[in-house]
Amino acid sequence: MMAGLYEKDDKITTYINGSRRLSNIFWALAISFGGLGFFLTGLSSYVKTNLLLFSDVNEVLFIPQGIVLLFYGTAGIVLGVFLCLTVWWDIGFGYNEYNKSQQKISIYRRGFPNQNRDVALTFLFEETKSIKVKVKDGLNPKRQLLLCLKDNREIPLTGTDNPAPLSQIEGEAVDLAKYLNIYIETE
Repeated sequence: MMAGLYEKDDKITTYINGSRRLSNIFWALAISFGGLGFFLTGLSSYVKTNLLLFSDVNEVLFIPQGIVLLFYGTAGIVLGVFLCLTVWWDIGFGYNEYNKSQQKISIYRRGFPNQNRDVALTFLFEETKSIKVKVKDGLNPKRQLLLCLKDNREIPLTGTDNPAPLSQIEGEAVDLAKYLNIYIETE
């Protein structure tokens, strides 16, 4: 979801929310602590000592329950750490900048840490063909703005979080199309 259009001088900037959201923090912590609980329960069944303060695991046999709990606990911890790091690094954060005086569009997104962590794309106004509004309703709704280029590439302009209201997406599409002097497509 685009956090809104911000116009200053001859520039329009839209900011894209990354993964640093309250819901992602909740799920990262819940999965981490749940995985840790499973892991400690499985380990307790192996060492025959209660490693959890709030439960009694003396009745859990190591084979087969303890091994399964260790496996699911390890998987939960790994997934939880991955989600915590994704939130920490704020994967997906970025912005789109439309500069009328320089006649160029700059798109920036943050990815996973490596030598190519940051994705930065630059296009000239003359390379653009249209703004596409992609709407898919149903069980997994999707509302997305795409920048269509003359060489048939489609560059996403919106994030992947909760779908924005249709009126907001349409309004942003109209504003961008007017600013870039191009037309709007729908899918």
